Amino acid sequence: MVFISGRLSWLPLYIFLFFILFINFKRNIIYILLSVIILITISDQLSVILFKNMFQRIRPCHEESLQGLVHIVNGTCGGQFGFISSHSSNTMALSVFVFLLLRKLTGRISFLIFLFPLIVSYSRVYLGIHYPGDVICGMFFGGILGYIIALLTMRIMPS
Repeated sequence: MVFISGRLSWLPLYIFLFFILFINFKRNIIYILLSVIILITISDQLSVILFKNMFQRIRPCHEESLQGLVHIVNGTCGGQFGFISSHSSNTMALSVFVFLLLRKLTGRISFLIFLFPLIVSYSRVYLGIHYPGDVICGMFFGGILGYIIALLTMRIMPS
């Protein structure tokens, strides 16, 4: 689960997705890359500024009343606050974005892109870093952002 939660662990998937996007959107790949950068930046920063700093919900691994009950791997826990999960928000935002761009091309297998945020989100709960509500709300927030940025990107891309 530590590997799954690692930021660079998913680099092969990111490279694969870029390759698929490049094949299908050669002329517009710069729009897509800039949109992904904007999307992940907004998702990551708002999950901290708008949610974590505002709600200040203590992570389960920092909660004194749960000491000894929470499964912590490698003694790492992250920052003090956990609502909403940035990992869940970022991975769902990217998945929704890619899904909407590729849905006509991938057909029935397009749902597989959503395994990525589900696995990452589960790992965050498993590691004692987030409550289930943190990851569910993170996925919801990321999904909305991914949808909005995908629609905007498809509008600004030349045909």
